[in-house]
Amino acid sequence: MHPYIGAIFLYILFYFFVYISLAPYLNVVPVYGLSELHMKKKIYIGVAWPYANGSLHLGHIAGCYLPADIFARFNRMIGNDVLMVSGSDEHGTPITITADKEKTTPKAIVDKFNKEHTENMKQFGITFDLFTRTSTENHKEVVQDIFKTLVKNNYAYKKNVESFYCNDCSKFLPDRYIEGKCPFCENDNARGDQCDECGKLLDPQDLENVRCKICGETPEIKTSEHFFLALSKFEPILLDWMKDKKHWKSSVKKFTENWLKNGLKDRAITRDMKWGIPVPLDGFKDKRIYVWFEAVIGYLSASIEWSKKTSDKNKWEYWWKDPKAKHYYFLAKDNIPFHSIIWPSILIGYNKSLVLPYDIPANEYLRLKGEQFSKSRGIAVWVPDIVKNLDVDPVRYYLSINMPENKDTNWLWEDFVTKNNDELVGTYGNFIHRVLTFTQKNFRKIPKQGKLDNLDTKALEKIKDASKEVSESIKNCEFKKGLRSAMNLAQFGNYYFDKKQPWILIKVDKDVCGSVMHICLKIVQALSIFTAPYLPYSSDKIWKILGNKDSIHNCSWEHAYNELIIGTDLEKPQPLFKKLLLQDFKAEPDPFSKMDLRVAKVLDVRDHPQAEKLYMMHIDLGKLGKRVIVAGMKPYYSKEEIKGKNIIIVTNLKPAKIRGITSNGMLLAAEDNEIVSLLDPGDSTPGSEVTVEGISKEPEDILEFEDFKKVNMTIDDKNKAIYNGKIIKSEKGDVVTDKPVKKGSPIH
Repeated sequence: MHPYIGAIFLYILFYFFVYISLAPYLNVVPVYGLSELHMKKKIYIGVAWPYANGSLHLGHIAGCYLPADIFARFNRMIGNDVLMVSGSDEHGTPITITADKEKTTPKAIVDKFNKEHTENMKQFGITFDLFTRTSTENHKEVVQDIFKTLVKNNYAYKKNVESFYCNDCSKFLPDRYIEGKCPFCENDNARGDQCDECGKLLDPQDLENVRCKICGETPEIKTSEHFFLALSKFEPILLDWMKDKKHWKSSVKKFTENWLKNGLKDRAITRDMKWGIPVPLDGFKDKRIYVWFEAVIGYLSASIEWSKKTSDKNKWEYWWKDPKAKHYYFLAKDNIPFHSIIWPSILIGYNKSLVLPYDIPANEYLRLKGEQFSKSRGIAVWVPDIVKNLDVDPVRYYLSINMPENKDTNWLWEDFVTKNNDELVGTYGNFIHRVLTFTQKNFRKIPKQGKLDNLDTKALEKIKDASKEVSESIKNCEFKKGLRSAMNLAQFGNYYFDKKQPWILIKVDKDVCGSVMHICLKIVQALSIFTAPYLPYSSDKIWKILGNKDSIHNCSWEHAYNELIIGTDLEKPQPLFKKLLLQDFKAEPDPFSKMDLRVAKVLDVRDHPQAEKLYMMHIDLGKLGKRVIVAGMKPYYSKEEIKGKNIIIVTNLKPAKIRGITSNGMLLAAEDNEIVSLLDPGDSTPGSEVTVEGISKEPEDILEFEDFKKVNMTIDDKNKAIYNGKIIKSEKGDVVTDKPVKKGSPIH
């Protein structure tokens, strides 16, 4: 070798070791398990803020909190700097609506649910650096500063607008107090700001058949002065910004591009109400900053709050003012425009040096039996119930392997039990347990590795392949694919174990058997690392069984390749997961849910030919068609009083022949000792549903009369129909009696 070449080689080698030694201080982390040195990155993770008006459900977890946590845990393990924040969204009408229903204050509601949400996030293993709330003084200061800056920079301006005013309630109606028919999908229960069914953002004036959510009356239009965000000014900037977003999900990119193609409309950022952040300008004391505007600002305000809690109050700038920092926002698809259009616009208008979103990996919806999870309609699997009754890791596994990344998926109890038993217990848990049990029983300690054959070499290569597949999938926010790759390694582990037949080897050649079990333990070690972002509790148990003292969540991804410490004592393992029985999750549905209550219009009324007190009523059920029912209303209503009237009937009640005439349904009426009064659903569409908030509809095909008798519906002191203390509602609002009856009168 030429002496100069040798000198150059030593020079390079010297600086390599200096580089490795100083890596932590140079913002670089060497990850030997990956194919190249991993440059330490700044990863900011913002997660959608849940409304503090009710419990979390699994739709929330699958939609944004679990994918964000998987991504955060992985990035910490590969050596990146991570800041993940979120918090309770505590302003806006969802809070005041809940407070009105529960006859309490908005503050009492948000205090209750912020505490519950915070605890549930910890129980579910969601690792926020800060989970805060929008009612903090810090958030208020940041929001008001941004608002005033936008006004100063001419990105926000005053404008007189026509708003809905309810004379019965004597107040302007915020968007969420307004309901009506969506002009895009014809959903009859669209809100004034957004349709949950098709995801379109709306203005209240877009709706048809507008009604007040509080009283059900039709509001009128009045003039009110408000501030608007000049979104239209940001359109060319955003169009240019979108050009390099080829890494976005196609659904997110297309949704955003369609918004921009249709032209951005300026949006009101103040509203007429008294709960929320005050508008920091004279003349607006009765108005508050719109929740859609201030909630996204929580990403910045939470970072500032987190920074204040550290030793460096300016540390938030490390993530927000470095162009190399990558910002990821996790949310469900109904929140896309707020993060891909509105939040970037606010940031640009406020301070052009702040980092804009790098990626917005929005998920589709998790549904329950095909229906969208809904707090208000009670269609949900609630997180407080889950953490109380189930181990978290099996639920995290099912939500991950069934994650609605590119299309809606369903939570099905049958499928949950099957995947738990067949995959988590039968494949993954079985491999871990049989390896640890066999090794502990026959060796007590980690045995040494001997000479490798082709299958042994293949097993070690499988670990490297799985590492690459899992890490690349998580980096690309393909969490389902990443978990499947880890499960494929577990499946191979079972194949390797069966092929090697250690139960025979132990009798023939204990050293060779020990080498086989050493390789099996290496697969176990790798699996604990690869599943740590997904299954944080069970993976940590595996890690500790292998003799590690520190938590797996303080380890790096490269530890999947660590040499096992030969001679480490192994304790007798316990199964990580347990088999589940489907019958344990089959709850008896509420009796009300078995009924199919519909609005019907009476087309004609005739005397029953065989009975003096009965009418034959020809009714229209819209899309359900026309039918005849028999009702004993003759002593209480004339034909003229009933004809043309909207009534409520039980459409799925078992048909009954009454004095020779078959009745295909039964109308509902309230009765005290003196009066019988029909229920009035208002001017609702024939065939539209009649519901109770919080009870999902699971109607029987044919409802037996005995089941109907179990439904105890009554009348309250305001002549409203109620069930278990909750108001029965039609398309047009609360169902009432058309004649006053005594409180407590039964409905039948």
